[in-house]
This record gives sequence, structure tokens and C-alpha cells, in this order.
Amino acid sequence: MGDTTNVPHDEAFKKLLQTFFAEFIELFFPELDRLLDHTHTRFLMQELLVDIVGEEARSLDLLLETRYKSLDAYVLIHLEPQSYSQEYFRERMFIYFSRLFERHRKEHKIIIPIAIFTFNQMRDEPDTLEIQIPEHDILRFQFLKVELRKQDWRRFIESDNPIAAALLAKMGYNNKDKKEMRLAYLRMILRLDKKLDAARLALIMSVADLYFQPNKEEDDALLSAINEENPEEGATIMELMPAWKRWGYEEGIEEGMEKGMEKGMEKGMEKGMEKGMEKANRLVARKLLEKGFSPEEVAEIIELPVDEVRKWIK
Repeated sequence: MGDTTNVPHDEAFKKLLQTFFAEFIELFFPELDRLLDHTHTRFLMQELLVDIVGEEARSLDLLLETRYKSLDAYVLIHLEPQSYSQEYFRERMFIYFSRLFERHRKEHKIIIPIAIFTFNQMRDEPDTLEIQIPEHDILRFQFLKVELRKQDWRRFIESDNPIAAALLAKMGYNNKDKKEMRLAYLRMILRLDKKLDAARLALIMSVADLYFQPNKEEDDALLSAINEENPEEGATIMELMPAWKRWGYEEGIEEGMEKGMEKGMEKGMEKGMEKGMEKANRLVARKLLEKGFSPEEVAEIIELPVDEVRKWIK
């Protein structure tokens, strides 16, 4: 079965696909992208998805409706992120497809299933289910798939596609490539900072940080290299990156405590630091909430209890 550990990226990954669905299709399925009119895309509500697998009563991860240009008709697209290897996954995808076809074949001429494999193993995941008897094919079902670990990360580093930046660390690379890939990612973020609002950029970086597992010593070396070339870029990265913000808070608190103790002002320094952190978190949270993120999603992104975020809303 592979690693089935419940990692926090699941909901963040779904939010990434919801926010950047058009960019996801453009990046991995350019031929399909040319067939779709994304101005008509809408994600379907939860009540349309329940009981889709009969007795399991399981909701689909993501289901949306969009316009298919050549047919001048609406189609359904089912996105299924899969973070671990599962023996009967292709059968499960067929069951989802058959239930969707049963319910929606009159309103939607095509149903397009897409699986996104995010686990770390380099595998060739089956995407086809076939049932045959001699001289006769009873069934041949094939879904679209993206296997992130099999993607060549170098192919995407010149892209300004936000999905490429968010998922770069999930693509195929080795330890020798790690420093170069991290630097390429930082360059991508600098370019995206000029094109995206703060909330969407924060989502990209939060997802990427879950996969990168940033190392302070390694990132400080990269930052020094960037500062030597362009100090303004270095300052921008320090301000943008969630990891460096976190490390900055930690160092600031530690330094403030040391100086406060020396001057007999420990409590005052701690209180000042706490207020500064709270103000920064409130600002990020407000921007995310304005963009439609739920309190739970905001809490996960800024790494604070959801109850604290709800208090700010009130």
C-alpha cells in the first residue's frame, strides 16, 4: 500500500487545484487545455458528490463543470489526487466514472477523469482497466494521469505557471540537484510576485514548503548567493518566503529575549515581539479570507489554531 501517513498537504493541494485549475490543465494537458473554455468553469458543491461510490458513501476529491468548445456543451472533469500506492486504484477510478456517467450523462456529454499521483516513489501507475474474452473486448477504460515524480523539473524552471512553482519539489530530482532546484524555485517565486496577489502567492509557497522541507543553513547559503547578485531580490525573498519568516521570528524572539534579560526588560520585549507576530499573521489571514479561503485553510497556511483565526474574524 505504500505510505498512507496523513500528511497536511491534502487539503492545501485541493485548494491549489481549485485556485489554479486552468493553469494545471495548461501545464500538464496542453492539448486538452485548447479544447476547454475556462470562463465557464465552476466547481460543483459537496451535495452533488456524496454517495458517489454507493455503500462507501465517499465524496469525490474534486469535481467541476466546464465548457467543451468543439461540442459547445458542458463536460465534467473529475480530479483525484492520490498520495499513496493502491492496488485497486484503477478499479476505484472506474467506479467513480460509472457513477458519474449514470447520474450526469444527460447533462454532460463527456466525463474526463484525471488522477494526480503525488507519492515519492518512482512508479509507472496503471491507468487502464480492461475486461476481455477471446475475440471480444468488453471494456477498456483509461483515465488521464500525472505522475509528479516522473516529471523532469528542469523542463519547468523557465515557466511562470504557478502550478509548476508549487509542485517543483515533487518532481524527479536527486540530492545533487537539490540546491539548483531550490534556487530555480526562488527565481520562479520572484517572477510570480509581480503577477499574483498576496493570497494566491501565499498558497503556492505554503504548498511548496510542505514538499521542500526547507533547511535553514542551505537556504541561508542560497540567499547569500542571491544577495551578492541582486540585494533587492534577496530582500524580496526574505519577505515572501514562509520559512524565512518563521526563522526570522524565531531568531528575533531569541535575540529579543537575550537583550531584554540584559536590560531587565524581558517581559516587554516578549510582549512586543508577540504583538508584531500577531499583526503580521492578522494581515496575511485577512487577505486569504478575502480571497475565499476558509478559516481552516487559513489556519493551516499560517500555522495557527483555527480558533485563533475565528477570533480574528469576529
